Amino acid sequence: MRISKIIRDVMVIAATVACAAATPTTPVADPPGGVPPVGSTPHANVIAKTSGDAQHGTLSSTLASPLVVTVSTSTGAPVSGATVTWSAASGNGTLSATSTTTDASGHASVRWTLDATFLATTVTAAITGSSVTFSAMGNGSGDLHGRAIFPASDAWRTDISGAPRDANSDSLIASCGPTAGLHPDFGTVYAGAPNGIPYVVVHGTQPKVPVSFYYGNESDPGPYPVPPYAPIQGGASSSGDRHVITVDADNWKLYEMYAAYPVNGGASWTGGSGAIFDMTTGTVRPAGWTSADAAGLPILPGLVRYDEVALRHVIEHALRFSCAHSRKAYIPPARHQAGDETSANFGPMGMRVRLKQSFDISGYSATNKVILTALKKYGMFLADNGANMYLSGAPDPRWSDNDLHNLTNVHGSDFEVVQMSGMVIQP
Repeated sequence: MRISKIIRDVMVIAATVACAAATPTTPVADPPGGVPPVGSTPHANVIAKTSGDAQHGTLSSTLASPLVVTVSTSTGAPVSGATVTWSAASGNGTLSATSTTTDASGHASVRWTLDATFLATTVTAAITGSSVTFSAMGNGSGDLHGRAIFPASDAWRTDISGAPRDANSDSLIASCGPTAGLHPDFGTVYAGAPNGIPYVVVHGTQPKVPVSFYYGNESDPGPYPVPPYAPIQGGASSSGDRHVITVDADNWKLYEMYAAYPVNGGASWTGGSGAIFDMTTGTVRPAGWTSADAAGLPILPGLVRYDEVALRHVIEHALRFSCAHSRKAYIPPARHQAGDETSANFGPMGMRVRLKQSFDISGYSATNKVILTALKKYGMFLADNGANMYLSGAPDPRWSDNDLHNLTNVHGSDFEVVQMSGMVIQP
């Protein structure tokens, strides 16, 4: 009897299993977003960049193309209804949305408006467990947000509108082209490269790289926080001065190089000379030393910048200019001579000129009025040998070259030399 019972039990179990196998089941659909059902093996969704990466645009402007991502399952099927979060760190611009939902094709997108200050920026798109990063490069001159370069007591920020006129002013102006028009040596593009002396603004976290200089005995040693994408005056193939200027916005320090060339894609740099300036205290070069500038002066504070002229409508410092010939001497705050002339009728490096108060600026554009007003109040320093009455500035695609050209109606004879003292004549 016991054996018979065991046989019966086995037959019942077998029948039950067969019945269960024959009973149809209703398939369980995957929940929205591709999340697998409870009890199944999880397969994480993935996010990938579809388009919009590595764009170039003008600072403060919205990029031409949206940033687009695709969310799919591990097998490549598009996922609809998935939430994508978008984030741009401080200084990386703004986004049209912080989260978007994928469509039937698994696509989600946002529009990206570039920052006003930093040339290289990134945006991250993420879903749970997966993310991608987009990069973009800005064109233009970074906004320093009205922060002053050097303290109020510095010579660059001294109001010289009422200072005495130098007794030899007429002869000094005559040596630098009394009929020469004030030439804006900056603008949008010239000869295929941004027109002017560019600069790049970086955070204090920017890695510093080795630098070496031909005039190492009069240069500040590295490393310098120069990014590999730092713009070079005249472009990467330039045979000119090739200035590279880096502003550490967090530590408020200025790094400037002359005749700069990247090595191994910017892993290091070489140059003719280099100088570091603390923009909080207003450090100057040792007497007789050059800088990235022929006069031993910093370059950045002497540039006409778009952010000051067009965004804040005021320049509160002196500017810089060049003359074809200069005296073999310098006037503080300059620290180095760059000329061959010995006559007192030639201006030394650091000579400061101002636009005459009688010069009528009422007929000029708002942009040019800002520049001309600064030339009356703060003037400009002779900082280099070059074409007569060339005024330095930073390139920006937002300048109007036609408008800036009207500055050529201002001539050398419309300026006068501020009284000089402390001249150093170098042998």
